[in-house]
Amino acid sequence: MQEVLTKLPLSFYVALITSLSLSILINATKNSHIFFSLDSNEGIQKIHLKPTPRIGGIAVFLGVIFAYFMEKNERTSILGPLILSGLSAFTFGLAEDATKKIGIYTRLLATTLAGVVGWSITGISLTHIGISLIDPIFNNSIFSVFFTAIAIGGIANAINIIDGLNGLASIMMIIAFTCLASIAYLVGDNNLAVACLTIGASIFGFFLINWPWGKLFMGDGGSYFCGFALAWSCVLLVERNNTVSPFAGLLVCIYPFSEVIFSVCRRFSKSKSWTRADLLHLHSLIYRRYFRRGGFLVWNNSITGLLIGALSIPPAIVAFHFYNNNLICSIFSIIFMATYYVVYRRIVRFNWR
Repeated sequence: MQEVLTKLPLSFYVALITSLSLSILINATKNSHIFFSLDSNEGIQKIHLKPTPRIGGIAVFLGVIFAYFMEKNERTSILGPLILSGLSAFTFGLAEDATKKIGIYTRLLATTLAGVVGWSITGISLTHIGISLIDPIFNNSIFSVFFTAIAIGGIANAINIIDGLNGLASIMMIIAFTCLASIAYLVGDNNLAVACLTIGASIFGFFLINWPWGKLFMGDGGSYFCGFALAWSCVLLVERNNTVSPFAGLLVCIYPFSEVIFSVCRRFSKSKSWTRADLLHLHSLIYRRYFRRGGFLVWNNSITGLLIGALSIPPAIVAFHFYNNNLICSIFSIIFMATYYVVYRRIVRFNWR
């Protein structure tokens, strides 16, 4: 264990310490920024018991920035473009946290734009998805950039959707970034491995204050930036390393991806706006059906978040072991999505009570 810790990059420790310190500071000074930072406990998707600061994304974002400048060298070269590209996602998300007036379409556009900015800086976009009948379409650079930007915006929005319980989104992303870093290390892409470890460390610093007592929330600024960073890291892993299957990147994000796909389908099937908030997300249903009972509501919230976040472990293990096998990764992507659907339907229909 000591040998592993000594091999971690400086940026990892800087991101972790900075994010943790700023999270503590934000929580300790909440009375001074109460007029814009608090998340009300009133609303259809609100399950916390009292108003809580929702600007934890600041700590995560600045943790990554400080880490980049403290170890500004070849190993952190990926972080610079990632920070610049993700600035629009973070800024508009944070504006929503502060004003509660930034619409979902504006935030989605800002996150999608982040993908375009990433391409303009690095020249990287998805050029294939591992399906021979479809891959020739990606030879068109306009389609390639458009598809990449939409995919990034979708994953970022998916992270925002699952960010509804203490620790849920954080645990899911820590698992995801750890998996991406491990794959990157295996294929010799050490710079990407460092970037993923650094972002994961910054999220972990926030997690230590968010879980289990819910003292601080990531907010839209944090969820959109981290969601962008996760999606962009998947794109980089696939495009920088030809041996990595695109479906391995999908597997890492399969839980939030399934959530957003089925949420849109569910709302369209009921002739409702796909942007309309409801209490029918998987994490909301599981919490209300099985964990809300009892007097320790904050603890129940946190346990549910931890357990659902851990759902990302099995697909991450598959992605790690079969990252270079497109067929296996694609099959397991379908299996995990089908499992999500079956579990969701049984819970909705009270088959598992």
